[in-house]
Amino acid sequence: FLVGQAVWSFRIEGRRHATDRFATTLIYSAFVVAIVPLVAILFSVIQKGLEVLRPEFFTETMRNVSSRGTGGGILHALIGTIEQVLMATIIAVPIGVMVAIYLVEYGKGKLATTISFFVDVMTGVPSIVAGLFVFTGLILTFGLERSGFAASLALVILMLPVVVRTTEEMLKLVPKDLREASYALGVPKWRTITSIVLPTALSGIITGVMLAVARVAGETAPLLLTTFLTQSLNWDLFSGPQAALPTFIWDQISSGTDPSVNRAWGGALVLILFVALLYVGARIVAKIFAPKTR
Repeated sequence: FLVGQAVWSFRIEGRRHATDRFATTLIYSAFVVAIVPLVAILFSVIQKGLEVLRPEFFTETMRNVSSRGTGGGILHALIGTIEQVLMATIIAVPIGVMVAIYLVEYGKGKLATTISFFVDVMTGVPSIVAGLFVFTGLILTFGLERSGFAASLALVILMLPVVVRTTEEMLKLVPKDLREASYALGVPKWRTITSIVLPTALSGIITGVMLAVARVAGETAPLLLTTFLTQSLNWDLFSGPQAALPTFIWDQISSGTDPSVNRAWGGALVLILFVALLYVGARIVAKIFAPKTR
């Protein structure tokens, strides 16, 4: 179709229009190629996940439920995911934002270059390496208990580079005129950053944080190394194995029976909805606290 359209346009409309039509059609084709698999995945997850979603699915655990038995739920995994991701966010976001502020507002010389280099390196670190680092460096060496908190530390390693890079780009988009106007009024640099620069970039920063959360919320390998899984509800983030939605899905898929596979589809749908709700909530918060213009 691309070739035929280009030839037809070249003969009827000329070279300039033919090139424009070819590029436009190519862009739309690339969009379709990218969106079709995404829609297909979402359709499959929603179709198969809705079959097992019921009130009991959110209020029960897998304790004393066999892989071939029906029933059971994701309460233990949902609580684990919320606690682990929340703890990772509490640790990673302040550190990542402050590192980005340093790189944009203060960073000069070799130190800033070194920090930027290691942030780029961390961006490409496989998730299992982060889990292995926490497992060998903290659990085996220093005796940290395998728990939800250990899993959160592994997720922090994966979140940090995303938060730093997205925040850095958002801070760079803030016009320099705003900073200079603040300095001209005698406002200190730290006050300018906290009162003008950060509020202006808040929407983009929150979007970056949500990208980081979306990345770590579905990680499985670090959790298997740092907290493994359990079929019971564990509210204590700092003690004992704690389930999560990714490990719940992995466990149910590994069982291979029809009931367990159905539960895995339900867990996958809940995980997608969990990330979507976080994103919507973050956008609402960003809109509320965004600087008001008159």
